Amino acid sequence: MKTHALALLLTLHATAAFAAPPTMRVDYYHTGNVKEERFSLDRVVLEPLPWPGNPSRPIDDTNRGKYFFEVTDAASGKALFSRGFSSIYGEWETTGDAQKQDRTFSESLRFPAPDIPVRVVVKKRDAKNVFRNIWSVTVDPADKFVEKMGKAPRGIGPLYRIHSSGDPEKKLDVLILGDGYTIAERGKFQRDAKKLSDTLLATEPFKSRRADINVWGLSPAAEESGVSRPSQGIYRRSPVGVTYDAFDTERYALTFENRAFRDIAANAPYDVVEILMNSRPYGGGGIFGLYSTVAADSVWAPYVFVHEFGHHIAGLADEYYTSDVAYLPATDRVEPWEPNATALLDPNALKWKDLVAAGTALPTPWPKEEFERHTKDAQDQRKTIRANNRPEAEMDALMLDQEKFDTSLLNEGPHAHAVGAFEGANYETRGYYRPQADCIMFTRDNVPFCLVCRRAIEQILDLYTK
Repeated sequence: MKTHALALLLTLHATAAFAAPPTMRVDYYHTGNVKEERFSLDRVVLEPLPWPGNPSRPIDDTNRGKYFFEVTDAASGKALFSRGFSSIYGEWETTGDAQKQDRTFSESLRFPAPDIPVRVVVKKRDAKNVFRNIWSVTVDPADKFVEKMGKAPRGIGPLYRIHSSGDPEKKLDVLILGDGYTIAERGKFQRDAKKLSDTLLATEPFKSRRADINVWGLSPAAEESGVSRPSQGIYRRSPVGVTYDAFDTERYALTFENRAFRDIAANAPYDVVEILMNSRPYGGGGIFGLYSTVAADSVWAPYVFVHEFGHHIAGLADEYYTSDVAYLPATDRVEPWEPNATALLDPNALKWKDLVAAGTALPTPWPKEEFERHTKDAQDQRKTIRANNRPEAEMDALMLDQEKFDTSLLNEGPHAHAVGAFEGANYETRGYYRPQADCIMFTRDNVPFCLVCRRAIEQILDLYTK
């Protein structure tokens, strides 16, 4: 079933118990380097669709994200809305590149449009992970310079209802946004989006909460098929602007075209966004509160979709630590804000202590050395395949072999399914611990989210649906 985005949403909201406010968006520039950062206002926008969020949970109490923004009544200071989030800038500032130069990134904050002047305050975690004010701006909805987005631009395409459970205000609205699909490939986008939506909804806790979820699809027309991959000399002007090689990591796929991304996504209701790249090479990415990405034609697309979505929706940490990443190692062992990683072995302070059975050793034993030896060999082979531009089938075969080995190694033994504190997480071999031996956030194995990750996802689902 498909229909025009604006007509569909107006119909849905007309049947709601109350009228939802418009959606307001503050676009701003985030500039700096490893030593300083600055913010500057770009524009304030009224998007064309009503606010799709949960009116009963305007305040975010989940304590997720590297950043946090709060919308307050400019006169009284009363908090009206808040959300935690992370950003591309927040990741970039931990890379070596941020030690050498300044960069600017476009970012956005979305919230239900107020009918009074408000103060939008952005906070950032300090060295002890406590939120501190870092920037603020006053927004008056009556200001003549607040831009009102009109009808959907040409080429945006129809809005597809992939999984429908009810009014957007009462559901988590997931937008699957295609990038690199031509008009002739929209049928392929629908098939790709439906396949991956089904994968997500078959994975717990989304499976048990599928009645709380809507999934929408939107595929703006690309002039040519595919997305950019600079390491292979491939460049595309795709509508959403997704590219491989983000932060010079060949498998990491992001869009740095925030304005384009936001203006396109504004034509659908969404709380979270999955960008579907019309591409085969293994790749994806996910940032809490921003978006996640996946290469639709990769053999590993189902796994990458769910793994990266875990980052995006719930702020889950990467539990792996043997793959190359762009981020520099931490200079100290600050307790991570992410719910599934810890630097604390005190059983009374462990984030997930209620899930740890009495008598469980901390740290919890697992075949770490054997895992690391095998993984290093696989990573060396992977680099050789990429350096020699070998066929993607060779990479897939290597990863399948690694999956078989890891699944056998990690899912057998006395602690294979226990909750404890398993050393190796958050890109670090020592000093950080994950909750279980194996998890979607740790390996590509055919395993579920661990119990801690499931609970963390449920808490965010509740924020948007309860």
